Amino acid sequence: MASFTTLTSLFVLLSLLSYANSGSIGVNYGRIANNLPTPEEVVQLLKSQGINRVKLYDTDSAVLTALSGSNISVTVALPNEQLSDAASKQSFTDSWVQSNIIRYYPKTNIESIAVGNEVFVDPKNTTKFLVPAMKNVYASLVKYGVASSIKVSSPVALSALQNSYPSSSGSFKTDLIEPVIKPMLSFLKQSGSFLAVNIYPFFAYVANTDTISLDYALFRDNKGVTDPNNGLVYKSLFEAQIDAVYAAMKALNFDDVKMEITETGWPSKGDENETGASADNAAAYNGNLVKRVLTGSGTPLKPDEPLNVYLFALFNENQKPGPVSERNYGLFYPSKEKVYDITLIREGLEADPNNGSKSQVVKTPVPSPASVVGGGVEESKVVNTWCVANEKAGTEQLQAALDYACGEGGADCRPIQPGATCHNPDTLAAHASYAFNSYYQKKARGTGTCDFKGAAYVVTQHPKYGSCKFPTGY
Repeated sequence: MASFTTLTSLFVLLSLLSYANSGSIGVNYGRIANNLPTPEEVVQLLKSQGINRVKLYDTDSAVLTALSGSNISVTVALPNEQLSDAASKQSFTDSWVQSNIIRYYPKTNIESIAVGNEVFVDPKNTTKFLVPAMKNVYASLVKYGVASSIKVSSPVALSALQNSYPSSSGSFKTDLIEPVIKPMLSFLKQSGSFLAVNIYPFFAYVANTDTISLDYALFRDNKGVTDPNNGLVYKSLFEAQIDAVYAAMKALNFDDVKMEITETGWPSKGDENETGASADNAAAYNGNLVKRVLTGSGTPLKPDEPLNVYLFALFNENQKPGPVSERNYGLFYPSKEKVYDITLIREGLEADPNNGSKSQVVKTPVPSPASVVGGGVEESKVVNTWCVANEKAGTEQLQAALDYACGEGGADCRPIQPGATCHNPDTLAAHASYAFNSYYQKKARGTGTCDFKGAAYVVTQHPKYGSCKFPTGY
């Protein structure tokens, strides 16, 4: 009997050790829709699926009240629109923290605050307010005695990178480094927080289907990508993109700052030009990702750092603007039915080892530098961005911005002249979009170069008008 007990204890210990570096799975609960379940129903859905971490995009009272006593860890958000006030007035963040955090905490287990979201691509140019706002929010948490329990960060889009291939050469955009990246990383380090990053291999795949294989994007079996600088082999684009961010931080001497992936996902439906958007691929991506996170270790560059990931998103949101894909990232329909069948907890993986994928996830090997093999490397590229016209700006503002871009701005407007390749469709919005993007690309996609006083905004899907193809760089 003693021998059996010893063997049982040893088995349990080995099982725990095998998951020692495994991470966590949470989900983004967005609400840009008019047909979603009540917050109380959503909390019950989260519990039924074993989801114990949720990220919000605001501090909605009904949602935070519903989450009270649920034992679900919550990330809340201070929206971009409030960054200016938060940066300029400590009294504003004191009031905000008191009304939106202290009022609910600790019954609602708020674990972090996202100050803004993808601020560097915010068309309203709120970047300069970001770090001061983060510092003021933190100071307010200190004032109320909760700073040791609630972290402060700000989700950053992967487009903040100047370069992401190979991963070891990852670097931040030069125009962001001194004004905001270094100050933000310094704050995160000093406050013991983490860098929050939104990573979507889907965008990179759609923009580069000729060089990125679908299997590599979906964690399926593939020949992998070898980093020529350090010999590390990547079996998924997701991990390669994470390590590009780690490398970018290391280049600035902040390689000891931890990271969380605050958004990632794959759409179950998309427009005709959104290659790869399907329910099968979404199930493969999210299913394989969950298995990778819950049963694996860290990335090739940081094997001992667990992957903590928030899937995007809980529901399909029918009022989100943009391409069809934007309304089809959900794990669930508003009816609470699954869009595709995957598990989100480790125990569920025992019943379905492939977790909804037709091809099993492959664990990433970590070879020695001596194992570098030349040739046959699938190239992964940085997520590209483009600049397009904001038709809501009105005809007068669009025309003035177009005139500036094609004149003093130095954009290449020859392709939109009569008889040229991008003249059709002959509309102000189409011509302005081409000119704005030309200016944006010529300025190396620098912060604030896609604004034109609100007449333009940044997109991550390659814009196309008829046979006209927008340039990605000059």
